[in-house]
Amino acid sequence: MAELKEKLFSEFPPVSTEEWMAKITADLKGALFEKKLVWKTGEGFDVNPFYRADDIADWKRTDSLPGEFPYVRGTKKDNDWYVRQNIDVTDFKAANAQALDLLQKGVTSLGFHFSGNDVAPENIATLLEGIYPESVELNFKTCNTKAVELIRILGSYLIDKGADLSKCFGSVDYNPFKKPLVKGVAVDNWVDEAAEVLKAGMAVPRYKVLAVDACLLNDAGSYISQELGYALAWGNEIIAKLSDAGFPVDVVAKKIKFNFGISTNYFLEIAKFRAARWLWAEIVAAYNPDGSKKDPEGAAKMDIQAQTSEWNQTIFDAHVNLLRTQTEAMSAAIAGVDSITVSPFDATYETPDEFSERIARNQQLLLKEECHFDKVVDPSGGSYYIEVLTNSLADVAWKLFLDVEDKDGFYAAVKSGEVQNAVNTSATNRRKAIATRREILLGTNQYPNFKEVAGDKIKVSEHASSCGCEKHATIPALNFTRGAAEFEALRLATEKSGKTPKVFMLTIGNLAMRLARSQFSSNFFGCAGYELIDNLGFDTVGEGVDAAVKSGAEIVVLCSSDDEYATLAVPAFKALAGRAEFVVAGAPACSEELKAEGITNFINVKSNVLETLKAFNAKLGIK
Repeated sequence: MAELKEKLFSEFPPVSTEEWMAKITADLKGALFEKKLVWKTGEGFDVNPFYRADDIADWKRTDSLPGEFPYVRGTKKDNDWYVRQNIDVTDFKAANAQALDLLQKGVTSLGFHFSGNDVAPENIATLLEGIYPESVELNFKTCNTKAVELIRILGSYLIDKGADLSKCFGSVDYNPFKKPLVKGVAVDNWVDEAAEVLKAGMAVPRYKVLAVDACLLNDAGSYISQELGYALAWGNEIIAKLSDAGFPVDVVAKKIKFNFGISTNYFLEIAKFRAARWLWAEIVAAYNPDGSKKDPEGAAKMDIQAQTSEWNQTIFDAHVNLLRTQTEAMSAAIAGVDSITVSPFDATYETPDEFSERIARNQQLLLKEECHFDKVVDPSGGSYYIEVLTNSLADVAWKLFLDVEDKDGFYAAVKSGEVQNAVNTSATNRRKAIATRREILLGTNQYPNFKEVAGDKIKVSEHASSCGCEKHATIPALNFTRGAAEFEALRLATEKSGKTPKVFMLTIGNLAMRLARSQFSSNFFGCAGYELIDNLGFDTVGEGVDAAVKSGAEIVVLCSSDDEYATLAVPAFKALAGRAEFVVAGAPACSEELKAEGITNFINVKSNVLETLKAFNAKLGIK
């Protein structure tokens, strides 16, 4: 039988796209296909519910192999990646001991972050004592003004230790646009600084010394297409300006490291990394004077470090952060990045301890040792869905890239504030989506643990500045307010007030509707940390109101069916007689009639949860 080589399912007749659409249209029973089944991504393109071979038939790039130009399927022929953990260094001897310990626990890439004031030969020697630089990726981040000095110290250290420089690899994170993006301070001399960094970097041939920190855009709440489009413009700006300064394009390109964030938009993130490698390869190849699409020197290979996003992390129900970072790490691994950093689940509110760091580290090790993600190269390749997402995302990002280039390049767009304003606007739109629950943060704006108290566990303040350059800001800066921050502020206000408002569910009438609306209302008011009092149901309005008043509730929510509200709402409102805030759960057809009787509070799926809860806090004297 094996010799027959029959195609699987050959006994089934082929089904055309038209036939599929006819069946779907019939099943929708008059509902619009575009409204019910087409996903509006917010990235500038829509996604259909299904794709077929015809959708990717004419795309030549789908025939490329891993390790082949344009690298959409990966820059190498395996899918191994470096497991990276970062260390904030204040005590260099202690940091060295921690690093040596991590190398025994599965870490293959170390990131050291320290103050520019600590850049000194003796500190670097202490930090790297006992670490073999040929065996582990070493990455350093410090003040930009100290980058050249750090590179020279590192080069001298490696030579003194007799290390083989051709086998030593890692990065020194010199980000020429950090100040304007993060602090709002222009850096018009960045080309000269970058040139000095690049010259110094020649002494450590396998170290990347020019950073494209697109993760900053991700952490500020950008859309995926923005992160990708601006990252390409960022990298191209470095190549263009340094090649104008006399450096060969391939030399500059090989010294650039792309640091991306990873959001929880699982399939789009896989597509993002695939599209990033593809578009970057085309950009670098375009500098080739003979127009060749080949890349024999590997200059067009994008080196990608991926780190889980800070924007979607939460303080409340913080263990959900584990789920978020796990799916993020999975998408990056499937997409074939070069290294991954998973943030500990508690990093938002305290300095991570040994337990949370171990869990974060093991999240990657599980993907390798138990899920074998490192054994298959580009497993999503050929998937009609992923290929279409890759192409769609590439189209939108490329248009943004060209728009930036038409406006004199990335730095000009940053200096004018265009990049920061665009990202901040996107983040504002995303926070509005969270406020209305069109974007879900589990445990924060949906299914909260209303009994949780979080104020006492917050040990660190976010985005504390370590220098005074922001005092001289002349341009807009990125806003790093997390998506959950406003809900958290609302809930923390409830905690700090010293009183927990009670919300009483007056359930009556239709059993299915009262249960559904009681659950909806509990999730709604639980987002503010209120105490919820649910019930099995009441036979009469008077019975329910008496129970609500006896409970001491400040808010009473009538939970029933739309039809029954016409006869139940007004009697319940009048019986309550202002002894508590009265709320109707739903948007019944009789809403205007109820408003005419003085009922003003309605909650439903179209409500702005955040603004509604802020209003209730104000009514209840919670600030």
